[in-house]
Amino acid sequence: MQIAILLFDRLTALDVVGPYDVLSRLPDAEVVFVGERTGPVCNEVGSLHLVADATLDDAPRPDIVVVPGGPGQTAHMSDGPVHQWLRAADKTSTWTTSVCTGSLILAAAGLLAGRRATSHWLALDQLPALGATPTSERVVIDGKYVTAAGVSSGIDMALTLAGRIAGDGVAQAIQLGLEYDPQPPYDAGAPDKAPADIVSNLRAHSPFIPERPVA
Repeated sequence: MQIAILLFDRLTALDVVGPYDVLSRLPDAEVVFVGERTGPVCNEVGSLHLVADATLDDAPRPDIVVVPGGPGQTAHMSDGPVHQWLRAADKTSTWTTSVCTGSLILAAAGLLAGRRATSHWLALDQLPALGATPTSERVVIDGKYVTAAGVSSGIDMALTLAGRIAGDGVAQAIQLGLEYDPQPPYDAGAPDKAPADIVSNLRAHSPFIPERPVA
């Protein structure tokens, strides 16, 4: 089972690493990190690099596609090699997935037309213009399309997918092995829970969401 995780410059690292740490533990999993070219890509902060070990052409028929988000998503909102690869891979994939603003890339490629999808809460309002129906759920499954909300929800998405693929027991074992038992020190992980001034400041100066992408 080949799992292709898309890499591009200025992505959010946890969008990639969270799903990777879950999905790579599935039986018979083969993970390949793909990009327009091989080599390192930099996260949005500029201090961490992930390495694409294959080009898009090297992984034409993955079983699972994972598209992360991050400010670099803006560069992949117009038709080009990434969209072409996504549409081709989607024809034979068992699951096509995204984390955070990766759903905007999927939608811009035409893969979420008429489907329910989620994204980072700061980007949800961009989905309708791309043909998708936004929902604020943390993980959304519509057919074979699985979208996750912002950043950390990629772990939840991957565990949900692991359960669908290998059964609840395997997914629970992966969760236990990772000791994924969130107990955050603050209850501020959603806009309806966080203090209003913090929500307003993040809307104005978010490190996660770039300027409005060009459709």
